[in-house]
This record gives sequence, structure tokens and C-alpha cells, in this order.
Amino acid sequence: MGLLDKLSGLLGLKKKEVHVLCLGLDNSGKTTIINKLKPSNAQSQDIVPTIGFSIEKFKSSSLSFTVFDMSGQGRYRNLWEHYYKEGQAIIFVIDSSDRLRMVVAKEELDTLLNHPDIKHRRIPILFFANKMDLRDAVTSVKVSQLLCLENIKDKPWHICASDAIKGEGLQEGVDWLQEKTIQSDPGCEDMKR
Repeated sequence: MGLLDKLSGLLGLKKKEVHVLCLGLDNSGKTTIINKLKPSNAQSQDIVPTIGFSIEKFKSSSLSFTVFDMSGQGRYRNLWEHYYKEGQAIIFVIDSSDRLRMVVAKEELDTLLNHPDIKHRRIPILFFANKMDLRDAVTSVKVSQLLCLENIKDKPWHICASDAIKGEGLQEGVDWLQEKTIQSDPGCEDMKR
């Protein structure tokens, strides 16, 4: 790190970089959400399913996000754990209109929360109950109940109803995530047992 980088960091001029894992089942809207969070001139017009993972960057008012968009297809979910150590925050996206796969989403969430690289860390988790615009969508409260989010006692979490295509609910989530990542020092986020 150069002298100017250190000085700008001390003066609060440099944005803190945060590594965020974006997880969820396939077709939940992860890539669309990340695309909407980027500046309009950097957004893709065509969204295609993520194969493996992609890395995207965007900035909020005080943070610089590096987001690892991980494929939610079953055969790629085992790749998620290779990125847990570097993750400083998690965005977990749920298709709120897909009641049948809500059980699978809960299983994947439970696996994530019990992984050794996540379990004892106070890493913030932002849930997007996405696709709220669809007729069969359940409320974010219902999604929270179906995923048993109230059982997460050792990590800050927040759930937002969202419509990624229109961008609704995304800013609320990013604001919350920004607040939580600024509060936590990534070097000190391991919980005491």
C-alpha cells in the first residue's frame, strides 16, 4: 500500500473494499441483483445464467464492493465453500415465488451457516426475498419463517423484499449491508466461543 493510499484511508477519502459472496439457488435472481447494483452505464442488457462464478465490482457511498456471483446450480454449489474465508459479507437470494424449492434453499443456507469457515464468524448476511412482483410470491416475513431465520442468533442479518428487474428493495439492502460492514472490522469478526 502506497503512502497516498494510506493517507487517503486515514482521511476517509478511500473507500473500504468489502468482499461479498452472492449465493442462492439457480434462477433466484443473483446476477440480476448484482447487475442492478452496478452504475447504469456498466449494467448488462442481457442476463444469462452464471456458470461457475463471476466477479463484479460496484461502489456505494462509502464502500467498494467486490461481489463473487456464485452459480446456484446444484453441480456448482460445492464451489461456494472455496470462497467463504475471503467473504466479509453474504447476500443470499431467494426466489420468493418458488415454494417448492424453498426447502432446498433452507438446506443450502443451513449448510452454509454450519461450515467451519462461516460458523464462528460474525459475518453479516443480507437476504433478498426476490421476485416479489410475481403472483405466487410469498412475503419476506413468510420467507423468513420458511428459512427459520429467527434461529440465526450469532450473525447480523436482514431480509428485504425485492424485485431485481425493477431494482425495488435493493438500495435498502445495500444500505443495511454498508452499515454492518462499516461497523465490523473484518480482522476481528471471529466470535468468541
